[in-house]
Order: sequence, then C-alpha cells, then structure tokens
Amino acid sequence: MNPVYPLLALRAFAEVGRHGSIKRAAAALGVTSGAVSQQIRLLEARVGLSLFLRGRRSMTLTEAGASVHPNLLAAFDQIEGALRTLEAARARKALTISTVPSFAASWLVPRLGRFTRLHPDIEVRVEAAASLVDLRRDRVDIAIRHGLGSYPGLLSEPLIAPVLLPVASPALLAAGPPILAPADCLAYPLLQDGDRADWGLWLAAHGVAEDARAERGTAFEDDYLLIRAAEAGQGLALVPQEYAREEIAAGRLALALDKPWPARFAYYVVMLPDTGQRPEVAAFVEWLGQEARQPA
Repeated sequence: MNPVYPLLALRAFAEVGRHGSIKRAAAALGVTSGAVSQQIRLLEARVGLSLFLRGRRSMTLTEAGASVHPNLLAAFDQIEGALRTLEAARARKALTISTVPSFAASWLVPRLGRFTRLHPDIEVRVEAAASLVDLRRDRVDIAIRHGLGSYPGLLSEPLIAPVLLPVASPALLAAGPPILAPADCLAYPLLQDGDRADWGLWLAAHGVAEDARAERGTAFEDDYLLIRAAEAGQGLALVPQEYAREEIAAGRLALALDKPWPARFAYYVVMLPDTGQRPEVAAFVEWLGQEARQPA
C-alpha cells in the first residue's frame, strides 16, 4: 500500500460523515462540492471500499465507513485543538465567551467592566446566541450554559442557580382577578419556558395539585423573549429574579406573588479540559465565581 496518507481525502471523508452532506461538508471546509466529491472518490479508490451510501440529498456511512469515522473525526479534532493551542500561545491574551442573550444582557455584560479594570491586558469577546456552540470545533474558550451540569468530556463548574419569581405587566394584573395564592395564577395565561416545566414545578412546590393548565401557553426558549412577552401583557411568567429586578424597578413588570422558587436548572461555566490551564481563562473563571458570590 502507498505509504503516503491522503490527508485531504481523509479530512473530506470525516466532514462528509459529520454533516451527512457533501454540500455542508464543502461549506465547513471552505471548498467546492466538486472538490469534496473528488476526494471521496479518490479515498474509496485507494481503500477499495464504498464508504458512503449516496442518497438524493444525503450521504450515509456504510458499515465500513462507520467503523473508522469516529476515530478519524476525533483525530482531526485533536489536530485542530493542537493548532488552536499554538495560535493562542503567540496571540495576545483574548477570550471568547458564549452564552444566551438573556444572561449576557442581564448578568454578564453589566459586570464586565469590573473584569476589564482588574485585567486590562485581557480582551473579552462575548457571543450571545441561543444555539449551543461546539467547544471542540468553534473558536470559543468558555461557554456559560443553562442546564443540569452534565457535559461529557468537558469541565463544568456551577455558577448561578436562578430563583424564579412570578411576574406580569402591571396592567394585566390590574385588570385580572386578584392573585392571593399560587393556585390563583392558573386563572391567567401562563407564559412557558422551552421545556414547559417551570410552572408545574413551581405550583407543585407551593402545594398546588397537578393541573393541565400549568403546561399551556406560549413557550419561549430564551428568558429575554419570555420577559418581553410578559411586559406586553401576554400572561404571567416565571422569571429569574436577577433579570426581573430592573424590569420591576422600572415599572415594566410587577411581582404577581412573593413566592420565590429555586429553579431546577442552573448556569454552568463549561470549557475543554486543557482550556482552563491558560492564565487568562483561569482569571476569568475565578472572577465569574467572585461575581456570582456577591450579594444580589
């Protein structure tokens, strides 16, 4: 067998297997679809096996292709990680943080000035998006994720466990029936989190029997959108008190009932195991922890 490894063909194979599409693999590699197709044909000719089942719009790994794809994909991810390490060693100190828009706007960004004053030599870039990043592929150093803390293969540290408060627009509460107990919230439209779980858990925590109305209503994947809907008078929302404080002080929202409840999900600082060894990353993670421990 030819001892020269066809690295371009192997990379094309890894990306087509990852994306299930020549077109998407070509976009990820920054080349044409024709170039990717040619590399796949060269690799199949080299090994004498079909590696993909070709559909009209998709590429599915054959048994032979599937047997080697995970190892090849991991190998190329390792190579990319090594290159990022080398690039970071020569680059100026900079961090890219990924989190959801609501957390960035209401918690992280208002505090960032304090970190900059403590570490003026470290540049921080914040990416606020609802979609999750792939820390092994995307150029992100730290992700602040909302979940249960289980992120296989990654380091995760708890940051904040939000306490939820029932809120609504003052006009909606003034026009509707009085809310004197948790069960009274069911008389209003309920604005839901993405999992439609918070209202049911909140009501159960305050002794309200299971009720189908607890899962009805418009659902929002991001707290920022949930707050905007509540301000627009569309219903009651369970909102982290950290986010709600400014809205209540400004009169855009009002507390429906003083019954706080610790949410099941928390915010976690998540990173690749070797990323935390960089001094600027360690400094930022330590600062995040200090900020989270500050009194509300």
